[in-house]
Amino acid sequence: MGAPQAVTVERMDQYSLLLAVGGAVILGATAVPLLLLGRPISFPMVYVALGMVVFALPLGLPTADPIAHVAFVERISELAVIVALMGAGLKLDRIVGWRPWRLTWRLLAVAMPITIVASGVIGWWLVGLAPAAAMLFAAVVAPTDPVLASDVQVGPPGEADEDDVRFALTSEAGLNDGLAFPFTNAAIAAVGTAGVGGWIGGWLLDDVVLKLTVGVVVGLVVGRAVAWLVFNIPSERKLAESSEGFVALAATLLTYGATELVHGYGFLAVFVAACTIRRQERDHTYHEVLHAWAESTERLLSAVLLVLVGGAIVDGVLSGLGWRGALSGLLILLVVRPLAGFVSLARTGTPPGERTAIAFFGVRGIGSIYYLSHALNEADFTHAATMWAVVTFVVLVSVVLHGITAFPVMRRLDDWRVSDGTPAAGDTPGPKAPTRGGKGDD
Repeated sequence: MGAPQAVTVERMDQYSLLLAVGGAVILGATAVPLLLLGRPISFPMVYVALGMVVFALPLGLPTADPIAHVAFVERISELAVIVALMGAGLKLDRIVGWRPWRLTWRLLAVAMPITIVASGVIGWWLVGLAPAAAMLFAAVVAPTDPVLASDVQVGPPGEADEDDVRFALTSEAGLNDGLAFPFTNAAIAAVGTAGVGGWIGGWLLDDVVLKLTVGVVVGLVVGRAVAWLVFNIPSERKLAESSEGFVALAATLLTYGATELVHGYGFLAVFVAACTIRRQERDHTYHEVLHAWAESTERLLSAVLLVLVGGAIVDGVLSGLGWRGALSGLLILLVVRPLAGFVSLARTGTPPGERTAIAFFGVRGIGSIYYLSHALNEADFTHAATMWAVVTFVVLVSVVLHGITAFPVMRRLDDWRVSDGTPAAGDTPGPKAPTRGGKGDD
């Protein structure tokens, strides 16, 4: 009878340890960003390092190997991304249009395809991936990240910092996470096929045309419905006059779940819904409440994921990297993305310094982790361990490189705008002094 009791006590101790570590991680997610204000070090850098330290200690924690827990990694990264997409859409003040979003359209239509093609070639030629795996690798590393890029994104709704650089990086990250899905699905469809004839037609109709259309339509419909519920439902006390910001989380889950049920891209729908909600009653301070809730939830989830990334590094996820994998990751971050971004913004009238900043800050992160885990759950790809090693390396380098440079570069750009007299809010500025209950322009 002694052995079962010992096992029970051991399990209780591990459970208590996980609670303690989880509490510390969550508490730090609130305090660390405040401590790092004005410093060339980012929240993701601290939490990846924390994960490495925690998992290196002899605490008896479960392994953080993403291959062994790929289903869990897919779900928690999926949740982190959709919450981040809601937060990104809620803080964009510019009304969607061709001219106000011209930099975004350029980045999506030019920079992203160039990045996908170049990354696929690198994965096949340099890393030695099979064609389908190289296609997946390209789709995984192409999108920029809405989760880890807060240092180079716009601030909360209504703040006067929506310059072209911050706006372009925020809106790009909000949309290209959804647009990476067709390419990921193409890689999944290509597994085990000898050519493209057997799946290319169905892929174009289903994964490109149908699912993108459904994502946009459901995002618009749910966004308008939530906005009406919040701002217009007849009652003695409107929901928008409360502090119940968990509506942002509810809208995120509702939009994503409904879109996936009707065969659309939930990532795209969530961002579209967030932009639609933001367009209603644009001057109302409840937008700040919604964004604050989304940001807090995003930070909590990203803290957990970043600790696990650090743990995965300690547990050997980089063991299959090799010099070819490391070189490929550096090429994608330091050559492919900057060149693709710079080319995409040609003839836009954007000053060279701002073009360089937008091109350089192609932050990679949780979105890449999600797409890789999702694809590996859907199909049997060769070189899975190699892809995990290279993608984790890309995320790690991005966290460090962009985390160190974000604050000084953005401050330098802000100082230049002040000295040059350039407006910070681009072509279509949003509200600068939000007041409760004001009417919007929709």
